Amino acid sequence: MNRFKKIAVISAFSLTAGAVAFGAQAAEKPIKIGVQAPITGDYAAEGQGIQNGVKLLIDQQNAKGGLLGHKVEMVVCDDEGKPATAAICGRKLVNDGVIAVIGTYTSGAALAAAPIYSAAKVIQTSDGTSDELTQKGWKTFFRNAPPNSAEAVFTAEYLVKAKKYKRVVVLTDHSSYATGLADSVVKEIKAAGGNVVAKDFITAGTQDYSAVLTKIKAENPDAVYFSGYYTDGGLIRAQMVQLGMKAAFVGGDANQNEAFAKIAGPAAQGTIIINIPSPDNLPYPEAKEFLAQYVKAFGSQPPSIYTFTNADGLRAIFQTAEAIKSVEPVKIMAHLHNMKGYKGLTGPFTWDAKGERVGSPFTAFEVEADGSYKTVYPTN
Repeated sequence: MNRFKKIAVISAFSLTAGAVAFGAQAAEKPIKIGVQAPITGDYAAEGQGIQNGVKLLIDQQNAKGGLLGHKVEMVVCDDEGKPATAAICGRKLVNDGVIAVIGTYTSGAALAAAPIYSAAKVIQTSDGTSDELTQKGWKTFFRNAPPNSAEAVFTAEYLVKAKKYKRVVVLTDHSSYATGLADSVVKEIKAAGGNVVAKDFITAGTQDYSAVLTKIKAENPDAVYFSGYYTDGGLIRAQMVQLGMKAAFVGGDANQNEAFAKIAGPAAQGTIIINIPSPDNLPYPEAKEFLAQYVKAFGSQPPSIYTFTNADGLRAIFQTAEAIKSVEPVKIMAHLHNMKGYKGLTGPFTWDAKGERVGSPFTAFEVEADGSYKTVYPTN
């Protein structure tokens, strides 16, 4: 073999070897899943629950050999539950190359990041329940929890038809989620023939709500419905008792957190919270198994049902990728929009063409003395 032929053979071998090496590196490239959640701040308990749930599922997926032969990697961004920080998280996670983002917890933060994920064609599953989130036409957005409008219908049924309260006060903070839910509840109470004697506002995080509660007390309500978050809800309930208010406290879904009872103290007992079933009340074998695995991995109970709803988002993505043999977000999204009767931890559900979750039942829980929940409606 002459010198030139030898060089050509060596060069061809080098190129082939390089291509094989490059292919091996490509096959080893991890699939990145983002977590956008309030890891710190007022809603840190929820954010940490979301992060832990995603970590547990990713660890389990990697133990099975990864996703389509790729290791799965979690990338976390703490949005503190704040819209401005959420927008920063959106850009960061897109730049980090994630194919999907699990979270976030608050509607305001979800609304801030959603257009960023939409422009980048990155899947987002979130517990943001503001109706606005599925009305923007974002094909990338999938709601993990039912919308405010659906919860409001159940809430009115409970307040007006089940409890037959004659005088209801609706109290909210100024967040997108809480105001949207409050407006929907007022509308549905009136549609059910009920009576809203007042609607009032708090500033979240104020700590002292005695002024607004004193004003509300003068309305002599049978029930105070609060649409905001558990961090304020627990304090509101405790201060209602301190002021001698006899009205029942009924909280929207964001009050369902183990911290509510800790914040409210003894006043928590007997309060009502409306949401989809709590983790320990889920009747599905998959949910019971996940709960046991979570407790074993992290040494504590999940803070609320939202650990499970976010886990359902990621489980659906993993299952879809394996079914269609692709991790391309656009292909996964198309499949998720057409998925029927997905068998989730939180029960069977479907995402419609707008990314709306369809098929979730609601429950009214009574908080027990030990902070646990007892289902009081429906009773069957």
